[in-house]
Amino acid sequence: MARGSAGESVLHRHLRVLESFDAWHPFLTLTEIADASGIPPSSAHRLIAELEHEGLLERLPDRTYRLGVRLWEFASRTPGAVGLREIARPWLGAVHERVRQHAQLGVLSGRDVLFIDRMSTRDAVVNATLIGGRIPLHASSSGLVLLAHADAALVADVIAGGLRRYTDHTIRTGPELRAVLRRVREEGYAVTEGHIHPESRGIAVPVTGPGGTVYAAIGVVLPNDGGPTHAYAELLRRAAAGIARDLAVAYRPDVDERTHGIRSLVSGSRRSLEYLESLDADPRGSGELPALGPAPVP
Repeated sequence: MARGSAGESVLHRHLRVLESFDAWHPFLTLTEIADASGIPPSSAHRLIAELEHEGLLERLPDRTYRLGVRLWEFASRTPGAVGLREIARPWLGAVHERVRQHAQLGVLSGRDVLFIDRMSTRDAVVNATLIGGRIPLHASSSGLVLLAHADAALVADVIAGGLRRYTDHTIRTGPELRAVLRRVREEGYAVTEGHIHPESRGIAVPVTGPGGTVYAAIGVVLPNDGGPTHAYAELLRRAAAGIARDLAVAYRPDVDERTHGIRSLVSGSRRSLEYLESLDADPRGSGELPALGPAPVP
């Protein structure tokens, strides 16, 4: 892989440009990208041009840039996130119908929990979660669930990286974090009361994937009213068990050769899935939908 003068790969420099964007900064100028990425403007300009050429960045009329739709196309092919989201969505919806606040689904991403789905009501309590957004693992109930079942090396890395403080209740020391993680493993769920916002309380449980590993976390964000949490934890456990069962079916190796393809990841009618598969298997290989027109005369 090609490397720059400082030993950094060209790919990593491109990623630094892409990571300049987040949910709160979806549109950036060249100067803002250079500042956020720490790359000199001249080099940033070249990297941006390459990313724009490949459809990974898009330039707008006002000379700002945004992430390109091609990134969404790549993300939509990712079984670990989008496939999980498809499978989990009915269960997440069932939880949301019961709590009528926030229900969310998160996965581990570095030192953060990355939220891949969320359902909310307009009058729900304050919640810092966005779809595609991140929260440090130590600060959220979903993050604590994921960290409790992660390698010890990640726990040490999170502590070494510093524990951001959102409120007076946010976990702020390594010993405190390790004690909370032990309790999460013992009780099977995590509760964070006012850790990100004083008015909000998070409750989350692990979702087990194929092979018995923790695949994700499903959680709710509710008013921090000091009420009992057991009923919510039980509701989440039932949803997590349903997701785990559906994941096991989707990735079962003994059904047929298509188990790991589109059928395991996408919700839709049986005939629709069969049609999509027939297009993919068409030896003519155009991949284009047939043109609409008048029905043929018999």
